[in-house]
Amino acid sequence: MTNIEKRWDKFALLLIDVQNDFWSEESEQAFPHFKENVATLLQLCRQEGIEVIHMRARFHTDKSDWMPIYRLGRRMPCVDGTTGVDLLEVAREKPGELIIEKQSFDCFLSNELEPHLQRFNRRFLLTAGLVTSICVLTTTLSAMQRGYLTGVVDDCCADEPDAHKHALERYNFMFERTGVADVVKNHRRWQGMIEQLEA
Repeated sequence: MTNIEKRWDKFALLLIDVQNDFWSEESEQAFPHFKENVATLLQLCRQEGIEVIHMRARFHTDKSDWMPIYRLGRRMPCVDGTTGVDLLEVAREKPGELIIEKQSFDCFLSNELEPHLQRFNRRFLLTAGLVTSICVLTTTLSAMQRGYLTGVVDDCCADEPDAHKHALERYNFMFERTGVADVVKNHRRWQGMIEQLEA
């Protein structure tokens, strides 16, 4: 059941790379509420009618789609046939939710994402997932530069703690920042930002 009053039709959530290769015991210790918060965010989006788009890294074993730096010997995450490509259970999609596989840090380098967002006139993108300072940040800044309003759901992201903090504090002039508990509270202001741009 969607919340018609709040008009979330121009919003979408990009849930990025919530996969084994980006999650570790150290991550669990540093961000003990991450999984719980992601579950809450997904439930909220589904209840409110915010589209959930699942962005996932996946690479072929033959290295044909690896980024050049990884072809030179760095360990490639999320390779087919490894457990690293598997999802954390909390991030599993519901029927009908879009899944896009990617071979880059920036989700917008996928051929599928932007045409989909334009088709449905999404204007404000919430981003969350792993890891904060790489794929979440790169995608969020790319979205901003392509003309979208953006908001990082910071307690639904994780990284090495210093990198997480630096990414959110150093670049936050380019995006809104919210916790999952405040997403609905922020709707009126965010909707006003969209309307101001479209006036």
